[in-house]
Amino acid sequence: QLQLVESGGGWVQPGGSLTLSCVASGGSLDYLAMGWFRQAPGKERETVSCLTSMGDATYYTDSVKGRFTISRDNGTVYLQMNSLQVDDTAVYYCAADHLTCYDGMNYWGAGTLVTVSS
Repeated sequence: QLQLVESGGGWVQPGGSLTLSCVASGGSLDYLAMGWFRQAPGKERETVSCLTSMGDATYYTDSVKGRFTISRDNGTVYLQMNSLQVDDTAVYYCAADHLTCYDGMNYWGAGTLVTVSS
């Protein structure tokens, strides 16, 4: 069973940067789409960014375009977050699937909290 472990969350002031990491282990890493989702207090979970299994397509939600960058190195996926805003405060979840990027991906991490405040 594939397991995902996130790290890198924390507190940062508006305008600051954080890099989240997610390590996949315990299962096949072949043809694995990996992505990041987030859920802010009182809001529904949303897709932040996702990288398809072949790396041929990348998705970013509009609010993070130009500020966040997703990348992958084998079984580890990263989310570089720059120019963070208060509205980026949320629990960030790593997810993976052997098919594609979508809201119901098969494997999920426990989440890491990102707090942006002054």
